[in-house]
Amino acid sequence: MTEPVPTHHDAEVAPELAALDLPDKPDGPAAATMVAAGIGIFVLGLLTTLAAASESVADFLADFQGSVGVGPLAGKTTLAMIAWLVSWAALGALWWRKDVDIRTAFWIGVALGALGAVGTFPTFFEAFE
Repeated sequence: MTEPVPTHHDAEVAPELAALDLPDKPDGPAAATMVAAGIGIFVLGLLTTLAAASESVADFLADFQGSVGVGPLAGKTTLAMIAWLVSWAALGALWWRKDVDIRTAFWIGVALGALGAVGTFPTFFEAFE
């Protein structure tokens, strides 16, 4: 007797997937990627705004330039990349073999990304100077 083949969990959303007999894989790693991207963008916008609002934050972020003097974004982008990488690793490990709501993860990533993008616009962060 053969075991029944489980249908793909997205078969009702995309019926064409059921006919392909694809193995069912957890959505956790993809969700972690989307949320982590949003976190990285949000941190970049937050640091951009905080640097405009606080001279001490701007000085702290300027220390990331080193002796090369690559510009005022060096500290902001460095810390945003660290935030992205750490959140991606943490969420990826947390959601490794789990199914999470991929749509919710997508919208969380989009919302964080949009907030972060707003924080990088000069008309926004210059209001805090």
